[in-house]
Amino acid sequence: MKRVKDEELLVAQLKNPDTQEQAFRDLMSLYKERLYWHIRKIVLSHDDADDVLQNTFIKVFKNIHSFKENSKLYSWMYRIATNEAITFINKKAAKQHIDISELQHKMANDLQEDTNYSGDEIQLLLQKAIFTLPQKQQLVFNMKYYDEMKYTDISEVLGTSVGALKASYFHAVKKIEEFLKSY
Repeated sequence: MKRVKDEELLVAQLKNPDTQEQAFRDLMSLYKERLYWHIRKIVLSHDDADDVLQNTFIKVFKNIHSFKENSKLYSWMYRIATNEAITFINKKAAKQHIDISELQHKMANDLQEDTNYSGDEIQLLLQKAIFTLPQKQQLVFNMKYYDEMKYTDISEVLGTSVGALKASYFHAVKKIEEFLKSY
């Protein structure tokens, strides 16, 4: 209950010109790390994740007055971050004149050389497995497995029914298991 009241207060402060600046700083400190890692799992590169995160917060700031409060603030922000990351990946693939799956394969291979990536071989293999999934399954898997989000929250972010999300997660896990067995 307190969390809901705190969120309502923060949204009210974000919409009030007199308190907006400080409220936005508070919002950033509350959600910056969570959103960064959510975005990073989609775009993989640290630098790209920083760019997408910045774009996400700019969109949140510009559009806070259109936030209808019929969903949680963080769900709304996750949706913006997810859309920004997907748009970024699509533009990057288009710029390189390759399709998304080819770009993701390239990104997974580049991950080994990324100085900001600290994962071991198993984590790298898991990332490669995740990139073999269709984009929606990747998102569902990352939000459920890494972010430990509830299906109801993922449903708010992706606009998909809980049943469909459970099926996507189930299929994603099976595909990842098959991928890992092949190594």
